[in-house]
Amino acid sequence: MRVTRVGIDRSQALTVVAYDVADDRRRQRVADVLMDYGVRLQYSVFECRVDARRLVELKRRIAPILVLPEDRIAYYSLCGACEGRALRVPERDTRPSVVLQA
Repeated sequence: MRVTRVGIDRSQALTVVAYDVADDRRRQRVADVLMDYGVRLQYSVFECRVDARRLVELKRRIAPILVLPEDRIAYYSLCGACEGRALRVPERDTRPSVVLQA
């Protein structure tokens, strides 16, 4: 039996975005932007599967919302090998569908 992943574009890296925004309204605006790019893992943590162009676009959309230095944001892009070693407890599968072929 062969397992084939469907819908994974290897040109798109998994990027984890974590933020700490002091103001409720700004925090919600950041979350609204991130919802266009990925899935929420925790209140202020998102997983986004984006290529280089979309990551630049994402950062460009979020930058004007933040008030520095009181707000902070971090972008962690994982290579394929690192993504494969990621551990989620409990595991919540946000990966694309898997097709089993005989």
